[in-house]
Amino acid sequence: MKPGTRDIKLQIKISGEELSELQRHTWQMSEAFGLDTRIANYKGKRPIGLYSWDFDCLLIVIEYSLDDPKEYPDKNSSGYKALKSLFERLKVEYKKFE
Repeated sequence: MKPGTRDIKLQIKISGEELSELQRHTWQMSEAFGLDTRIANYKGKRPIGLYSWDFDCLLIVIEYSLDDPKEYPDKNSSGYKALKSLFERLKVEYKKFE
């Protein structure tokens, strides 16, 4: 999907354990028109620009991963907490599109 002139791109910085946990799940983004590659190659040094459809994909993938007991059997693990924190931040940012 190509962005139109009225599409808004939000800049968000993802780094540290949030980024490494997100990158573990990029294989679930294979139908997202290159978002999987962008996330896999993202280093977390600068903010990454995301459109509303990117947020849609990220939120679905993260929510699915957080609810999967095979991925995170221990809800107190640091990886689970980092991904949950990212999920909450992305939901707040996503509301800016409304």
